[in-house]
Amino acid sequence: MNAELEYTVMQHRASELRRAAAEQRQVMEARRGQRGERRHRSVVARFLAS
Repeated sequence: MNAELEYTVMQHRASELRRAAAEQRQVMEARRGQRGERRHRSVVARFLAS
């Protein structure tokens, strides 16, 4: 494979990895938000139950 083609393939792979990493970050942030809401509700539920 010539150098220009290798470079183009490398750029494409890097782009795909960046996109996948961004999607993963969004998923993790969404999960963190849901956990926070659950924790808050459970603390309120504990307080009301006592």
